[in-house]
Amino acid sequence: MEAIEDERLLSLGLAIMIDSGAHERKMKRKRREISTFKPLEVTNSVSEGKLFSLLETREIMLKRENKNTSDDGKGLHMIHLLLMSATCLDDNKLDSAVENLIELYQNVSLNGDSVQRVAAYFADGLVARLLTRRSPFHEMIMKQPGSEDEFLAYIELYKVSPYFQFAHFTANQMIMEAFEREMENSNDKNNCSLHVVDLDVSYGFQWPSLMQSLSDKATNGNHVSLRVTGFGKTLKELKETEARLVGFAKTFRNLIFEFRGMLRKNICRMESIRKRKNETLVVNSIFHLNSLCNLTHISETLKSIQKLEPSLVVLVEQEGGRSPRSFLSSFMEFLHYYAAMFDSLDDFLPLDSVQRLQIEKNHLGKEIKQLMDFDKDEENSPKYERMETWKGRMEGHGFVGMNLSSKSIIQAKLLLKISSNYCPNQFGGENNGGFLAFERQEEGNAISLAWQDKCLITASAWQ
Repeated sequence: MEAIEDERLLSLGLAIMIDSGAHERKMKRKRREISTFKPLEVTNSVSEGKLFSLLETREIMLKRENKNTSDDGKGLHMIHLLLMSATCLDDNKLDSAVENLIELYQNVSLNGDSVQRVAAYFADGLVARLLTRRSPFHEMIMKQPGSEDEFLAYIELYKVSPYFQFAHFTANQMIMEAFEREMENSNDKNNCSLHVVDLDVSYGFQWPSLMQSLSDKATNGNHVSLRVTGFGKTLKELKETEARLVGFAKTFRNLIFEFRGMLRKNICRMESIRKRKNETLVVNSIFHLNSLCNLTHISETLKSIQKLEPSLVVLVEQEGGRSPRSFLSSFMEFLHYYAAMFDSLDDFLPLDSVQRLQIEKNHLGKEIKQLMDFDKDEENSPKYERMETWKGRMEGHGFVGMNLSSKSIIQAKLLLKISSNYCPNQFGGENNGGFLAFERQEEGNAISLAWQDKCLITASAWQ
C-alpha cells in the first residue's frame, strides 16, 4: 500500500504531465570506444574556395527533405567522417578537415534518423570551431534560438523524457528527507521552514513538486514555509520564474512561499544569504558546477557554499566515461553522450514529430554547438566527468557523502515506471535497453540514470 501511495504522490507532483502516447522504436545506434588523440594546435586560414564549398554544402543539407534512415554501415561511416574531421582539425590539417566535413554534410540530415541528426549538429560545431568568431559565417552557424523557442524545447523534453525529471525528483527527495530530519530534532514543531539555495534555478520546474510534498506533510493546523534563493542568467528570466512559482504556490493554503532572484554572475558572493532561526538550509546544484569549466571557479563556488553551513548539498551532474584532457577526448565524450540522448528520443517521438525537431534544434543541438565552440584553452573548456572526480572535489572541500535512503531508490524506480508508457524501463539488474537507474555505492553513495550502456547523469548528497 505504501508503494501505491508513493506512486500516487509522485504522479501528483509532476508539474508537467507526461504524454501517454506510445511509439515503436525506430532504430538503435551502435557506439564504439575511440582512442586518445594529439592535443589541439593553433589553426591557420582555409582558402575561400574550399570554405565556400563547405558552407554551400551545408545550405543544401539544411534544405534537404530526405527522411530516409541510414543502415548501420552508413551510420558508422558518418561517425568515421566526424572523427576524421575532428582529428584533422586537432592536427591542424584544415584542408583535410574541410573535405571530410563536406562529405559529411552530403550524408547527414536534420530530418533523418538519430545518427544523421546528431552528426549534423556535431558537424556544425566543428565548422564553428574552424571559423574565427569574427566571421559572419560563424555567427550564422551559432545563431541561438529565441528565448520562447528555447523554453518550449525545454518543456517538450521535460514532458517526454525522464532526463530532467530524474534530476529534479531525486534531488527533491533528498531535500525532503533532510528537512524531515531537522524537523524531528526541532523543539519547535510548529515552525517548519525550508530554505533552498538553487545555483541554477532556470525555469523553476523543479520546485512545484517540492511544494506539493511540503504541503502534503503539513498538518491542517500548521503552515510550512519555503524560501527559494535562485540564481539565473538574466533578470527577465528570474522575474518570469518568480511569477510562475508564486502562482503555483498560491494553490496550497498551508504553504508560505518566498522567492529571491540573483544573477548567476554573483554566485560566489553568497554573503547576503542568511539562515533564519529554525530554518533548514540546503544548496541545490543541478548541472551548474560543470558549466563553470574553470577549476578555480568551481573551487570558489564550493568554498562559498561551505560558508553557508548548509544541512545538505545536492549535486547532480552530467556523467563522463573518463576524465577528458584534450579537445579530442572531450569531443568523443560529448559524441557518446549526445548520441545516447538522440537515440533515446526514438522511443518517445516519431522522426517527423514537430516536438522532436524542436527539442533537437533548440535544446540538444544548441548545447552541442556550444560545447564544440569553446575556448581553445583546454583547461577552461567544459567537460563531463566521472562521479569519482566530483567525489574527490567535494571531499577536498570538506564535504562528506551521505547515504541514500531506500525511498530515494524507490522513487527513481517509480519515475521510470511512470515513463514506461513508451518503452521498457528498468531499475538495476540486466540492462537490455531503454533507461536504467542504478546505485553507485562503489564511488560514494549516489544514483545514476543511464540510457542503455551510457551513463547520463548522477545525483549525490553531501554534508
